Amino acid sequence: MKITYQGHSVIEVMMKDGSAVIIDPFLTNNPLTNKAPSDVKAKWVIVTHGHSDHLGDTVAIAKQNQATVISIVEIARYVSNKGIAQTHGLNIGGGFLFPFGRVSLTPALHSSSIQENGQTIYLGEPTGVVIEADGKTIYHAGDTADFSDLALIGEKYDLDVVFLPIGDNFTMGPDDAVIAAGRLHAKKVVPIHYNTFPQIKQDPTAFIARLPEGVGKVMTVGETIEV
Repeated sequence: MKITYQGHSVIEVMMKDGSAVIIDPFLTNNPLTNKAPSDVKAKWVIVTHGHSDHLGDTVAIAKQNQATVISIVEIARYVSNKGIAQTHGLNIGGGFLFPFGRVSLTPALHSSSIQENGQTIYLGEPTGVVIEADGKTIYHAGDTADFSDLALIGEKYDLDVVFLPIGDNFTMGPDDAVIAAGRLHAKKVVPIHYNTFPQIKQDPTAFIARLPEGVGKVMTVGETIEV
C-alpha cells in the first residue's frame, strides 16, 4: 500500500492491485498543493464530512473517473443529486467490503454542512474512516476533537498509520492530538489539517517530537510512503 499526502487532509492510497482511493479531495483553492482535480486518477472517493475543505472536488473527480463515492448516506445522496452515478452510503459503526478492501465509518466530534446559494445544507454526521486492505489498516480521523472513545478504535484495530488533525480552532490542536495518538496506539501518526489557513497554523515537527520515538511522521506535500 502506497500513501501520498496532498496537503490539508487529502490522502491518496494506492493498493497493490492498482486500486486508487482518494480521501477528502480538497484540491481547488487548497494553497498547499499543486495537484489539480484533473490530475487525479481514482476509482474510489471517500469523504469524511461535508465541509468544503473536505468534500472539495469530489463531484468533479468522481465524474471524470466514473468513480464511486463512499461516505455517510446523506453525502452519498447529495453527490448523487449532483450527477454522480455510483455512490455507496454507510453510517457510523457500519462497514462494507469493497473490491480493494473494507471501509468502516467511525464517530467524529465535529459538524458537517455545505453552503449553497446562501443556504446551509446539513450533510449528516461527520465521520472518521478506517480502511483495511493489503493486510494493513489505516485510520483517517477526519475533522474531530479528541474524545475518549478513540481508545475503542485503538483497541479494535491494529492501526498501521493514523492521520490526525492538529490545526486547533476547528479541530483538536497539538496538545489534544498527542492525547488522541496515545489512545489509538498506532505504529505511525501523520499530522493533517494544519497550515492551510491562518487560523490553523501549527508546527508539525514540534507535534511529532512529543510522540514516542519513531511514531510521528511529517509528510511533505506530494510525498509518498509505503506501508
